[in-house]
Amino acid sequence: MNAADDFIVRGDNLTKRFERQKLDTITALDRVSFGARPGALTALVGPDGAGKTTLLRLAAGLMRADEGSLTVLGLDAAKQPQAIQDRISYMPQRFGLYEDLSVRENLDLYADLHGVTPEQRAERYPRLMEMTALAPFLDRLAGKLSGGMKQKLGLACTLVRSPELLLLDEPTVGVDPLSRRELWDIVSGLVENEGLSVIVSTSYMDEAERCAHVVVLHEGHVLASGTPQELMSRASGHSFLAMSQRGTPARKLQADLIDRPDVIDAVPHGGQVRVVLGDREPLSLQDVTFEPTSPILEDSLMMLLRHKTDEQPAANAALELTRKDSLDHSEVVIEVHDLVRKFGDFTAVNRTSFEVKRGEVFGLLGPNGAGKTTTFRMLCGLLPATSGTLKVAGADLRRARAEARQNIGYVAQKFSLYGDISVLENLQFFAGAYGLRNSRAAQRIEWALDNFELKQRASSTAGSLPGGFQRRLAMAAALLHEPAIVFLDEPTSGADPLARREFWRRIGSLADHGTTIVVTTHFMEEAEYCDRIMIQDAGTMLAIGTPEEVRRQAGSGGEPAHSMEDAFIGIVEQGRERAQRQEHAA
Repeated sequence: MNAADDFIVRGDNLTKRFERQKLDTITALDRVSFGARPGALTALVGPDGAGKTTLLRLAAGLMRADEGSLTVLGLDAAKQPQAIQDRISYMPQRFGLYEDLSVRENLDLYADLHGVTPEQRAERYPRLMEMTALAPFLDRLAGKLSGGMKQKLGLACTLVRSPELLLLDEPTVGVDPLSRRELWDIVSGLVENEGLSVIVSTSYMDEAERCAHVVVLHEGHVLASGTPQELMSRASGHSFLAMSQRGTPARKLQADLIDRPDVIDAVPHGGQVRVVLGDREPLSLQDVTFEPTSPILEDSLMMLLRHKTDEQPAANAALELTRKDSLDHSEVVIEVHDLVRKFGDFTAVNRTSFEVKRGEVFGLLGPNGAGKTTTFRMLCGLLPATSGTLKVAGADLRRARAEARQNIGYVAQKFSLYGDISVLENLQFFAGAYGLRNSRAAQRIEWALDNFELKQRASSTAGSLPGGFQRRLAMAAALLHEPAIVFLDEPTSGADPLARREFWRRIGSLADHGTTIVVTTHFMEEAEYCDRIMIQDAGTMLAIGTPEEVRRQAGSGGEPAHSMEDAFIGIVEQGRERAQRQEHAA
């Protein structure tokens, strides 16, 4: 066997360019070389615009490289794309399910497209249903499935035939931790039990740690590659856990640390702050202790990105606000009592009650289909409640939704931007929609361009922006009218670690100035930035409190759960077990 036979995919000096507007050329990949071995998991990681999706699409035979060579299953990707497509399966980020067709009909459609015989379907379908736990939902419309179930159906459709290579582009974006774990159990089982070769792009570094080989991309270049252990060793001696002796909340300690030039990264974790330092010696800070800890892959990624860009992970991200809110953090600005929302006979939210105070960061967490988005939309005044009390910024949302919306900023999961007009024109439109006129509108637009570093892209169309800049623009538009309360629905879904640090630095500065934040997220590390969180499932509130209180609720033997992800999964599973016992008892 020669060296080339050791790889199921091998790329050498791959370059891919895209023509944009008016002779503007983007180099998505610049002399990239990498290899993926058979029967193993290979991860592609890196920030937005790194080239991960482009590399997968080249491997799938959907595009040709401008320069370099690429072999897939021993075939030349430039000359034999159809032969490659006949032997692989590719699941893009937005997998094309047909929402008006049932689970079974979607499977049949993809089986027809791939020429899967009735005999092969009879053998394959039961295994796919067992693997994905979708058997009870064969006749349900795909559009009625939760986000996690849709992803599992997409994976099942991708596997209706037996591929030699599986390509997965961000398969767990927008998926809750429980469904994410289930998806990875499926993929790992395919690799371990069937010897399937898999290449996956991901924003989750804990997912990349499960892979045999990791390729780190940045702006079309390979920064590093190797086993997770090889990459993690780069951060050896640089990783610490920091804790305030004064009881400063982890969010505030993290904000103080991440602005320091000698800190490469800082993120809340388990009530402490995980810190990556430029030196191997802990900082000497009054009332803050630093304990060495084993590095994780995200530590190494942040070191690589910092050395490449020579910028702070959240440099200049703190916002300068012109309006100064009341800093009376005892003031209740959101009141919810016995909130109910029904869709026909289905109860999406069942008698939920909570309060949120001024300047608080409040997290709504739950599995896909738990009712948190319904709760979120009622809080924003986008959906009426069936019953209960709901007051936002002093306005009763059951009677005066328009009045309440004047005090609300909203960032939707699928950013409500106009892709065909420029960044500046988007800001002008939203300023007008919020009632800002003349000099006031001009002042607020200038503020948005400055604080979100959008001046250099003011004339670019919103649709042409990288994902991170679209996220900035959506946030800037929501803050133009200086709302007292900001609602953020999955604002960092699909974002890389660098973009998430920057985003949360902005959120922290807003809260510090008295703006109230309500956020939904599937990144459990982000729950640690919240002052309090609520976990819902099946429309019922399962837990509410500070991150520490929720971790303790999920812990055992008096010890809190190690991480918020462990706590989330534990609380949801406990809640489902209780519900099953009550159902059986009835």
